[in-house]
Amino acid sequence: MSDPSKQKSESEWRAILSPEQFRILREKGTEPAGTGKYEHFKGQGIYTCAGCGTPLYKSTTKFDSGCGWPAFFDAIPGAVSRQEDRSFGRIRTEITCTACGGHLGHVFQGEGFDTPTDERHCVNSVSINFAEDEKAKA
Repeated sequence: MSDPSKQKSESEWRAILSPEQFRILREKGTEPAGTGKYEHFKGQGIYTCAGCGTPLYKSTTKFDSGCGWPAFFDAIPGAVSRQEDRSFGRIRTEITCTACGGHLGHVFQGEGFDTPTDERHCVNSVSINFAEDEKAKA
């Protein structure tokens, strides 16, 4: 399904995103390892795209991988798209928000983590926001 927010111009994205969000979400940058606010965050709720607000990950799929970025073993169905990334002289799988095309990070498989999917979605904290589950507070 096409989302009108994918059609934003560069100047429109610059107007709604911080410079760091623009660098990562729109220019496929990466935040330095160990610097993101969600790497060790343990709240219960939903992680959404910082660009368009689309729900991407449930907190129940987040795990501590020790990689320096927030790690999830699975995304909300249909929320995250995968593309081959041949930058930096190697082949990786880039993950983006399906709704707006914002760069989230990369997904790695077969690393041996004790998770249901044996995948690690390595996500930039700058690319996501967190919405607390109201039921978890009760």
